[in-house]
Amino acid sequence: MKTDKRTLSVALLLALALGGCSLAPGFNRPMAPIAAVLPGTTVAGQAEVQAADLGWQEFFADARLQTIIGMALANNRDLRETALNVEAYQAQYRIQRAPLLPAVNGGGGYVKQRTMSGSGYATGEAYSASVGITAWELDFFGRIRSLRDQALEEYLAMEENRRGAHISLVAEVARAYLTWLADRQLLAITEDTAATEQASYDLIKRRFEEGVATRIDLAQAQTSLQTARANLSQYRRMVEQDENLLTLLAGGPLPGDLPPSTDLAEQALLGPVPSGLHSDLLLQRPDIMAAEHGLRAANASIGAARAAFLPAISLTADAGVMSADAADLFDGDSGTWLFAPSIRLPIFTGGRLSAQLDLAEIRKEIAVTRYEKAIQTAFRETADALAGIGTFAEQLQAAELGLQANQTYYALARERYDQGVDSYLVLLDAQRSLYRARQSVVVIRLAMLANKVNLYKVLGGGWKAKS
Repeated sequence: MKTDKRTLSVALLLALALGGCSLAPGFNRPMAPIAAVLPGTTVAGQAEVQAADLGWQEFFADARLQTIIGMALANNRDLRETALNVEAYQAQYRIQRAPLLPAVNGGGGYVKQRTMSGSGYATGEAYSASVGITAWELDFFGRIRSLRDQALEEYLAMEENRRGAHISLVAEVARAYLTWLADRQLLAITEDTAATEQASYDLIKRRFEEGVATRIDLAQAQTSLQTARANLSQYRRMVEQDENLLTLLAGGPLPGDLPPSTDLAEQALLGPVPSGLHSDLLLQRPDIMAAEHGLRAANASIGAARAAFLPAISLTADAGVMSADAADLFDGDSGTWLFAPSIRLPIFTGGRLSAQLDLAEIRKEIAVTRYEKAIQTAFRETADALAGIGTFAEQLQAAELGLQANQTYYALARERYDQGVDSYLVLLDAQRSLYRARQSVVVIRLAMLANKVNLYKVLGGGWKAKS
């Protein structure tokens, strides 16, 4: 961690010889601590389209969802704050690069002064005007350039963060919209189930009054009815909350003339997975690129910390005119000038410069760790999404077959109950099984679509509107 002072001495000689070289270490991108190829299933037929190049208007075919995403990208406050932060970092970069050029200042002055002269007093006047530069540091050893490069990389990292926020917002709106569709469908299923439970309760009540059904049958029917009503209130609340979330993400109230929504089962999301998924494509993700820019910024800060050990040469120069009479200010004999170079060499700083260099090197190691962690996280997120490509489809197929079986079970149980063959308990079990099976199909379909959205996001999709 400690820098060899002899190395700095050699760097000083080279800097003097070359006139203005940088002391920042050469940048080498760390090796990605992941496998060369991503695991999981690939989707055939998409080899010609990378996820990052697939526009969100093409990936999401639902016209209503497209409109809401467009509103969010234009009005979302979090995205707007991120964009303003990018502008702030850009301004900071412009501030940091300004010292590379001399700051030229002009000025003028008037002085009237009374002083003791001999045995009496004398009053004098002086007029002046000048143009010059003050304490401009000649960046022989690259300290200012290193600070400029650091600010530039921080600005570029923030720009990548903005791109990542853009992609995340598109995915978040899509997931919220799909959840809204699923909850609406679950509400419709619950309404249908509640109506069935109400009809069953009314039938059991009549039969109980006629002495055909038992009190247990009536209590079971009433319990099932109240459970359905409770679920009905729950899903109504969830649908309203989903709409509130969409309003927040969109940055304002949703207009009433939105295009009609498409059913959850009809959401045809394009598969963004190209064949031959090499892990190198993850390096184009905004979070990884932001981490790389952060590493480059830390690398540049080492150059500034090294240059602080070396002499700082500054220049002050001034040219102007001065006269005791304003009328003679610009006469040929009133000219003045000043040329004052200076050098500052650190001799004893109590270990401050060494500590600053150590800190810069430690921060670079932290940046390396963050960069590697970002790559590992991206690999894990992508691998998880790829793992769901085939398994969710198999799970949905099994759930749909289970739904068909439950529909048959309910029809038979209803027929046998009406014929007096089975008790109401069998019919109640069939009703509950059918309700759970219908819910399961919706929940699994939502999970499958959300996984596709997540895969689109983790592969860098959602930045472009169109391919």
